[in-house]
Amino acid sequence: MSSKAGSSKAGPRLFVDAPLEAGKTLPLPPAAGHYLTRVMRLREGDGVRLFDDRTGEWRAVIAAVGKREVVVRAEALLRPREVVPDLWLCAAPLKAGRIDWLAEKACELGVARLVPTVTRRTVVGNLKLDRLRAHMIEAAEQCERTALPELAEPVPLAALLADWPEARALIFCDEEGGEPAAKALPGIAAPAAILIGPEGGFDDAERAAIRALPRCVRVSLGPRILRADTAAAAAVSVWQALAGDWRGD
Repeated sequence: MSSKAGSSKAGPRLFVDAPLEAGKTLPLPPAAGHYLTRVMRLREGDGVRLFDDRTGEWRAVIAAVGKREVVVRAEALLRPREVVPDLWLCAAPLKAGRIDWLAEKACELGVARLVPTVTRRTVVGNLKLDRLRAHMIEAAEQCERTALPELAEPVPLAALLADWPEARALIFCDEEGGEPAAKALPGIAAPAAILIGPEGGFDDAERAAIRALPRCVRVSLGPRILRADTAAAAAVSVWQALAGDWRGD
């Protein structure tokens, strides 16, 4: 749970990493309990909203406040877990701060799975997945999400390509050019994935291996040079608008 959990007249909104059902009680992690009772000044009987990334969002109450833990009780399902388009974001790890921002935006924009992809020019090591997940949880709490992206273990690009699912289209955002995204993406429905390279770009061997995939579509994100995290947010946004759930159909 984040210390910046979303809140409204219905009460603070928290993520809990356990399946919820009517009548279920569960203790909150210490940081969450402190936030509710010390920061928000809530007491036993006050309302909160919980979501579990499994069943959806629940109306709940604070069932007990003790010296060492705060217990909440789920009461009624407010809405089921949202349906998320089957879109992966395969992105080279970036330095701290920028990769945190990318993880937040992946959650906000509706990515189903974030895959840190290690390339030859990736300069970031020891990626802290717990921190990235915390940033995604905070984004979901703030933005009324009921689903979190799956966060994969970092994988070398060669291994990612070797095990690529045959049915999944690969949208290769190539800094050297390609078909304009606005023309290419409407025809690329889920399951799909967007591949974003490191700040230094892919090398020639990597680019050749990517383009050799049968379902690879090479696209351009326009005439301007974008930083890797900006390119990821832009590509996901354009895909959602043209082929994902922003179309509203």
